Amino acid sequence: MDESQLRARLDMLREEHRDLDTAIAALGEAGTRDQLQLARLKKRKLRLRDEIAQAEDVLIPDIIA
Repeated sequence: MDESQLRARLDMLREEHRDLDTAIAALGEAGTRDQLQLARLKKRKLRLRDEIAQAEDVLIPDIIA
């Protein structure tokens, strides 16, 4: 995967992460009793965060000073 493809994927992951944040907040405000759905959304959000971190690590390598 080249850099432009990785950046596009990173943008997509960030957008999905924001969308999940919105969905989780909406479920919380609605006082939903569907804790299973809420837990699944939170788990997906955590997986996305890990994928975002991995993509950022590839794009921005650590610089040892």
